[in-house]
Amino acid sequence: MRRNLLIVLFAAYLFPVFAIGGNAELKIRSLRVFGSGDETSFPMIDYTSNGEKTITIDFDVQTSSFPNLIIQFRFCDDNWTPYENQFLQNPLFNTEYNLWMDKIPNNIKGARYHYTGTFPNNNVQFPFSGKWMFFITDSQNKNLIYASQKFFVLYPDVKLHAQIYRETMQGSYGDNANLGRTISIKTSFVLPDTLFSANVTKVEIVKNRMVSSPIIIDRNTNTQERYYEWDAGRKFSFIARVLRPGNEYRQIDTRNLTKYPTPTSDARFGEVDQSDLFSKRQRDYNGASLLMDFRNANADYQSIVFKLKAPENVTKPIFLVGEFSDWKVLPEYEMFDDNGTMNLSVQLKRGVHAYQYVAADISGNRIQNIDWEILEGNFFETDNEYFIFLYYNTPEKGGYDKIVGFIKIRTGAL
Repeated sequence: MRRNLLIVLFAAYLFPVFAIGGNAELKIRSLRVFGSGDETSFPMIDYTSNGEKTITIDFDVQTSSFPNLIIQFRFCDDNWTPYENQFLQNPLFNTEYNLWMDKIPNNIKGARYHYTGTFPNNNVQFPFSGKWMFFITDSQNKNLIYASQKFFVLYPDVKLHAQIYRETMQGSYGDNANLGRTISIKTSFVLPDTLFSANVTKVEIVKNRMVSSPIIIDRNTNTQERYYEWDAGRKFSFIARVLRPGNEYRQIDTRNLTKYPTPTSDARFGEVDQSDLFSKRQRDYNGASLLMDFRNANADYQSIVFKLKAPENVTKPIFLVGEFSDWKVLPEYEMFDDNGTMNLSVQLKRGVHAYQYVAADISGNRIQNIDWEILEGNFFETDNEYFIFLYYNTPEKGGYDKIVGFIKIRTGAL
């Protein structure tokens, strides 16, 4: 009963009730957004780089009739809330109409049409540096939102410097001493004369693809683990401590027709996942997926059954996470206990999928005390990407949260 209630509450939050109309049976599947045409790249446009000046939106559509969809783009504040300020809505260049849909081979079940689009183009432009979202909506009813996703647009003019330090947390972890391995990230910069020190607001760090769960160092909230240093002039340093590097993600490749031949298959083709607390895994795509081309007659949607035999000392509810959950811990991905083996079935398109198991508490309708490492391990050698953004409260266009600095760093070779 608890799980069903959580799913209802989550669905009400994620899919609010909009105006009646549109295609009620239509479903957007395998929605992804990535940069520069590389499906493993971070969803970002950096106008100061040599090769990261576009994003690609890619998805399948399940419907019995031809989908009449549009994509609306909205500029957002630092909390991903779209601005209502007309100066920031970019009305002449914020919508892609007449989406060209390719037909998926008839033998494929789970989707009928496919869309791929690259932006900006003649219809869509991104004039502001910061957070953006797009919404896939019905062409006749723009309030009927079928899906949405997030990405970044950058016009950075502050040069950031990042340093990474290995640390070991003090305390007792019993047999789990490796959980005490942590890193610190120090981001430093000198503000140019054209910007005001008082308007610097925060630094935000996104690990791999965890866009919705950033590490935030806010100027208004200093703690021992998140704080900043300032010389009362133009020199700043923002420090995030006690960051666990974790492990490389678990990974399956369902493109292999021999291992995954049927519409329903085990993720480990008959085997059961175990805790990898003490096992270092091989490098992965840092949370991205590689999907089989929609033109391939074998690009099926399958029910992949994930099974985990959790250690007795892990008593919290266990959740499955991956790009299919937007790397969020969501109630609909809570695993079921089947005689001591946790299991969950997820519809996935054939491809390479990263995933992991997360333990967390459930209090009412909230998921809290999330532990990403207790079932996965924690190793300094883990290769992670960290995307670091500097925010500035600019008075331009009536005021907005502007990203004025950016740097990407990789860990694992320290």
